[in-house]
Amino acid sequence: MSVYRDLAVALAAGALIGVERGWAQRGEAAGTRVAGVRTFTLLGLLGGMIGLIARSYHPLLPVVLAAGVAAMLVFGHARARSGLFRVSATMLVVELLTLCFGMAATSGYPAVAIAAAAVTMLILALRAELHGFLVRLDGSDVKVLARFAIITAAILPFLPNANFGPYDAWNPRQLWLVVVLVTGFSFAGYIVNRLIGPRYGILVTSLIGGSYSSTAVTMALSHRLRSEADLGTTLAAGIALASAVMYVRVLILTAIVAGFAFLPLVRILGPALIVAVAAVLLLLRRYTAFAAETVSEPSSNPIEIVPALGFLVLVAAMALAARWGEAQFGSAGAASLILISGAFDVDAAIVTLGGLKSGALTTDIAGLVLAGTVLINMGVKLAIVAIFAGWRRGKLAILALLSGMVALGFAAAAKLFLH
Repeated sequence: MSVYRDLAVALAAGALIGVERGWAQRGEAAGTRVAGVRTFTLLGLLGGMIGLIARSYHPLLPVVLAAGVAAMLVFGHARARSGLFRVSATMLVVELLTLCFGMAATSGYPAVAIAAAAVTMLILALRAELHGFLVRLDGSDVKVLARFAIITAAILPFLPNANFGPYDAWNPRQLWLVVVLVTGFSFAGYIVNRLIGPRYGILVTSLIGGSYSSTAVTMALSHRLRSEADLGTTLAAGIALASAVMYVRVLILTAIVAGFAFLPLVRILGPALIVAVAAVLLLLRRYTAFAAETVSEPSSNPIEIVPALGFLVLVAAMALAARWGEAQFGSAGAASLILISGAFDVDAAIVTLGGLKSGALTTDIAGLVLAGTVLINMGVKLAIVAIFAGWRRGKLAILALLSGMVALGFAAAAKLFLH
């Protein structure tokens, strides 16, 4: 029964491709079309039969049969072009792919075959959109994509996912993810800027990025603050917006992972969140007032590897400090460990808190500890802006972050003294 099912999948895979190819060639003159819906459907079935034959005969037989079919397809293309040997590369590749889909369907991979056929059909159907996308690209876009591809696809998969160094504090793959994260937000911002303009693109990127890592967003935008003065207000608003989103993210994650600390944390983070939102609104109001300014084109090289590597070094240092604290203090120093680990990753601190044994910390102390990690994290972001942007270019972002820190510090101090 499975044989008939696999043959049906092979037939369906060919039919999918045939429908798209037939529709794409509907306007061509009779006699110039090499393959349509019938040919592709039969190619899928032919591939299925070759796969079945390979099960019972020599495994080299499919190679011989596929080579023969490929030769006939090339010959057919040559004849269709009035005797001129001008073969459509896309059509020929699709025909060979269809043959392969049929062979895969009857060789134990029917789901892969039909899924690959569907994806191929989609790629073919998006021909106009893909060509339009390429027309809009320039040399800078291609270089940016190439840099990000190297960072993510050519380096990350080959790094060991194991702990090394003092206290086994460093995991090469996890550390390189920091570089991917920082450059990824820069890359995403570059794409959004190209699509909707630099000003609104920064805000959208900050809103989305703040839900993942406000520190990485701050790093990416602080680097731009130094070189893109005309976007200073918008970049500052983006940094403030990412931090405001971070407050909300921390509260939501705490409610899910460490619910016992949620109410105390709300009482402490509430004032800071209100101040952060107010700072964002003030910066957006200032941004609106200057929105008519001439805006420069986004940087042609948004993926700066040196600042990202500097951020990686800082994260590695903090990871070592966290492991040292764990080795020195053990479970008795849980609060100190959470404070250290939360300097760059508040989410990690929340998860660590949620994993503690019941009663290890009281609810009020847990709320204060998490608030402390947020305060330290805000201080780190303040330092990032000061180092990479400087006071003159980064003062709006520094003041926005500092206002939230002051509100958070007062709320935490009040809670501590009342406790």
